[in-house]
Amino acid sequence: MGSMKKRKHGTRNQDRVSQHKISVLGISGVIVMLIVVLSVASISLHEKNQNYKEQEAKLEAQLEEQKARSEEIDELEEYVGTDEYIEDVAKEKLGLINPNEILFKAEP
Repeated sequence: MGSMKKRKHGTRNQDRVSQHKISVLGISGVIVMLIVVLSVASISLHEKNQNYKEQEAKLEAQLEEQKARSEEIDELEEYVGTDEYIEDVAKEKLGLINPNEILFKAEP
């Protein structure tokens, strides 16, 4: 009878060991899945970050272009308010000249 108790006790230990192995495998599987999911998410975030950097560079270039254009517009606005602009427009569009200027026209 003593040997029967040892066998039952031995199978209990084997059952516990097998349950422990199954638990370790289950936990290991979950950890591996988490690593895979985090790796995929990391790669996705890296790609998004690269896209955002490219977009940022394009927007900065556009900003510089618009600043340059704004400066040109400001300079033109200042030029339009001068007497020199009025004289240039009068000469080009109306064909007028100053009284002290001589107009030379080329013969056809």
